Amino acid sequence: MRKFSVIIGCVLAATCCIMCRKADPATPGNDDAFDPRLSGGAATFFDISSGTFSAPIPGLSAHDQYVHTLGDEVFEQPFVAAPAPKFGGLGPAFNNTACANCHHNDGFGLPSFGALGSSLLLRISIPGTDEHGGPNAAPGFGGQLQNVALLGVQPEVHVDLSYTDQLFTFPDGATATMHTPLYTLSAPYIPLPSGYMLSPRLGPPVFGLGLLENIPESTILSFADPLDKNGDGIKGHANYVFNPYTQKKELGRFGLKANTSTLQVQVATAFQQDMGLTSYVQPRKSVYGQLQMQSVTDTGKDLADSMLNAVIFYVRSLSVPARRNVSDPVVKRGEFLFKQVNCSGCHTPTMYTGVDVSLPALSYQRIHPYTDLLVHDLGPGLADNRPDYLASGTEWRTAPLWGMGLFVKTNGTPYYLHDGRARTIPEAILWHGGEAQSARDKFVALPAADRDALVAFLRSL
Repeated sequence: MRKFSVIIGCVLAATCCIMCRKADPATPGNDDAFDPRLSGGAATFFDISSGTFSAPIPGLSAHDQYVHTLGDEVFEQPFVAAPAPKFGGLGPAFNNTACANCHHNDGFGLPSFGALGSSLLLRISIPGTDEHGGPNAAPGFGGQLQNVALLGVQPEVHVDLSYTDQLFTFPDGATATMHTPLYTLSAPYIPLPSGYMLSPRLGPPVFGLGLLENIPESTILSFADPLDKNGDGIKGHANYVFNPYTQKKELGRFGLKANTSTLQVQVATAFQQDMGLTSYVQPRKSVYGQLQMQSVTDTGKDLADSMLNAVIFYVRSLSVPARRNVSDPVVKRGEFLFKQVNCSGCHTPTMYTGVDVSLPALSYQRIHPYTDLLVHDLGPGLADNRPDYLASGTEWRTAPLWGMGLFVKTNGTPYYLHDGRARTIPEAILWHGGEAQSARDKFVALPAADRDALVAFLRSL
């Protein structure tokens, strides 16, 4: 397995994590009492290899380590068409064949379509909402376009991606290139409905999600300021979404618009929509009822319950990479500037998880994800103009920043933002508008040395 060396190193990582912690991570107080490298508290892993996003949280029991490893195997396993003894049921229309094909090394993938390494997909809907207040599925296409299909089945559509470039010049003469994507649809298996809305999504990193799931709802809601009472221009609000398993509205915290409430639903829906695989959480094929899919029935499960649950546990039990260069004067200057220009108004540095008796490393931990898990208006430049429950067409969930300094190590060329359009950190910042406009403008006005320091800080995360 590709993670053999990572798993072997977990014992050393667990020891290091315990030795380097200066205080109980659950004890509030002065930041000086805490080791700033512990981004995930006790769930932090010390490694800077290409497998750093793939390490299990330290201290798993033998049973939990077994389930984690089983989930890892399924995560990496390509699925095929039915019938197959274990990994069958793919399609008939899909976007990819394995979780790992979109989440390379448990990080980002490639912003492209069609090939096995492609990680982009397009959500689709028409104006209005469904019976639960969510996006209104496009007739004949559902909520997501599947641009690949099994032999003998026509893909729902073909997608081409192109870019236009625009040069941005800072006040001091430095430049950055803004990379604007254009998505072109062709060869739909039936005519596309009028007024359809598209939203591109790049498969995001999957590490640290168990910690994010364990942040109390009250903590997340405490960050909301929908009336901007403090006058900083940053509002932010929660997204409440329908859980198809519990049949209830719940706080959204996963997905690029916080449009999924739990890891169970996030994983099961990815299997269903991205690969066409059904489960006890999502028992209906993504193409059910479509014209060319009349033979697709509404019975049976492609994924055994144990298989789905193992992948859910695998994602839940991935650790967070430790910070680096925390004592470097430039990095410390960048951290000060990050707060001074108020990037921290959305990218909240520190919070505490709730109690989790099943996994102590996730329980009541002081963590540094740099997100508030709320949705914010980021302006017209990043808008997809497609509402998703309470998230408008200009709103996106604040992306966690932990681990972003290792994207080059884990994924080669780094890509940023919801569709991977930004190829550098300054470019990603320049795209921010709306509630982030003020912070973006303050970043632009900084001297070059200070901009470089802020970027150096982000690369230390």
